[in-house]
Amino acid sequence: MATLNGPIRGVIFDFGNVIYRFDNLRILAGLAPLCGRSVGELSLLLRTSTVADDYEAGRLDSSEFLGEVSRLCGFPFEETTFIRAFTDIFTPIESTLELVQKLAPRYRLGLISNTNPWHFEHAIRTCEVFPRFVAVTLSFELKALKPDRRLFEDSLRKLGLPAEACVFIDDRPEFAEAATRLGMHGLTYTDGESLIGALAALGVRGSAGGLKG
Repeated sequence: MATLNGPIRGVIFDFGNVIYRFDNLRILAGLAPLCGRSVGELSLLLRTSTVADDYEAGRLDSSEFLGEVSRLCGFPFEETTFIRAFTDIFTPIESTLELVQKLAPRYRLGLISNTNPWHFEHAIRTCEVFPRFVAVTLSFELKALKPDRRLFEDSLRKLGLPAEACVFIDDRPEFAEAATRLGMHGLTYTDGESLIGALAALGVRGSAGGLKG
């Protein structure tokens, strides 16, 4: 099956809550005993700061990020211990991992993630399906955050495909909609079964019948 503009040739995934789930509360739970503050106190200190977005947008490097978090929390975190707490937040979504493996022989696969250097190095790059992606676009490298069109355009350029030939999958509806406005087929991830059905409706082979075909 082909779409109105021709067959799908590329499938682009978000990472967080699409390929791996993440829970930022685990960061606070890991840091709290180190600095002698409660999770609630840390949440209050950090949630009004732009430090996380600044790190993902490449406005802070890792050393600057650690220094700013240490300043906000009033405690000089040691880098290795901090990284362990900061990156221990991800759990795999098995249905998506299987889907990526099934699609890889037939489609050019891309990854677009609002992420930071430590999450990339300690979670995304070490993910078992990471080698399957022929185009990887990272917010901190591009110094822009989704839904900035530059991330989508960077991925399309690396894939060597037009927007109408690509599907983009994200758990944030506003990001999927931004991709659609650029001519891509934006899909909002809710669960594996729904994603497989939506891809099958677009004629993506290897997504229907329990990922067979």
